[in-house]
This record gives sequence, structure tokens and C-alpha cells, in this order.
Amino acid sequence: MQSTSFEQLTPPAAQVILEQLPERIKQALIDRAAEIDYPVEAVIEMALAGYLDQEAIGFADCNPKRSQAS
Repeated sequence: MQSTSFEQLTPPAAQVILEQLPERIKQALIDRAAEIDYPVEAVIEMALAGYLDQEAIGFADCNPKRSQAS
């Protein structure tokens, strides 16, 4: 059995998140993804990681403790 990495948000997981958001936020994420030509799951991941760690681009380099130290 292969292990699953949770270092990137999967498209199905992103869809679940999008379905729970207010329409204007959902549309803003979709629009931003189209604007920068990135998959919407990457844009959601960047938003979440950046909130937890201003230096992070995605989950792989996100260190929430770094932000708490400031």
C-alpha cells in the first residue's frame, strides 16, 4: 500500500472546501486561479498556508510556529 502525501491539496479536497464557502469567496478564488493560470487547489493552498505562515507558498514549506514567534 502506498502512503498518501498531504503536502498538497488535492482537487477533490479543494472542491469540498469550495462548496462550503460563500459564493463571493468561492468565485474570488476561482477568478484568481484563472488570472494566474494555477489550479484552484493551489490557490486555496497558498491562501491557507500564507495565513498560517507569511513566508509560506504552500503546505510543504508552511511552518505555523514561525508566525507565532513574531
